Amino acid sequence: MGQKLLISGSPGCGKTTWILNTIKRNQGACGYLRLSEQANNGQEKSPESLIDCTFLKDQVPHLQDLSSCPDTSISKHKDFLSLIELSQSQSPDQLEAVGINPYVKSQLESLKLQPDRHLHFGRDSELPNNDTLVFKELESWSLNLAKSVWDPQSLNTFWFELVNGAYGDVYRAKGLMNLPDGQSIFFNWIVSQKGSQFLPLKTVSPPNGRPERPSGLVIQGKGLDCINIQSTINLCLLNDALLEMHQIPLRDRQSEALYAS
Repeated sequence: MGQKLLISGSPGCGKTTWILNTIKRNQGACGYLRLSEQANNGQEKSPESLIDCTFLKDQVPHLQDLSSCPDTSISKHKDFLSLIELSQSQSPDQLEAVGINPYVKSQLESLKLQPDRHLHFGRDSELPNNDTLVFKELESWSLNLAKSVWDPQSLNTFWFELVNGAYGDVYRAKGLMNLPDGQSIFFNWIVSQKGSQFLPLKTVSPPNGRPERPSGLVIQGKGLDCINIQSTINLCLLNDALLEMHQIPLRDRQSEALYAS
């Protein structure tokens, strides 16, 4: 019989990292689902869900997406491990799943996912609590960056400004950023840690136009200057002409390497 774990906690406490390490240790098939306390407007996944799912899938290619995985396929695997990530702003009062709001419960029921255990960062000793910070109010701003490509130098400047307070008191920031050479970089920062984490994805798109993979940015904090954030990002993204200028020499080098081989 497989196991279904619900992992909840505040933004930036380490849920996705813990889930990734758990998946790597597991010998059997695994599935992943990310839920939020609030419903999204429309049917599209939130940028944060896209970021986490894409990053985990890149690190563990055999990982299944539980949001589109029928229950029958899960039941075929005797030792299937289902990991459900839930971002919560407040710790549930009891050990059972009564701390889950009705929206989350309905989502789990519709997917036929009844967790066997509910582990919460800051409450359960099995989980690390180094980055579990207590807060009552936190603004959140997100942007879907599908098919967007950053100018690398502008991206570095924007990220430095962002995490150093140029656009408000940022508590947490993460994103998947596309670069002209086909790389996608996972950016990760939280106020309780020293420095940012930059992890290139293993999969690289060909330098031929705009990539199809998910990309997005999520920022959480207080007093966020969302208008200035958006306008700055617009200046950092490459238009078609500039993107082509970046990619032409990359394609030429690839052609030369193929010819030489």
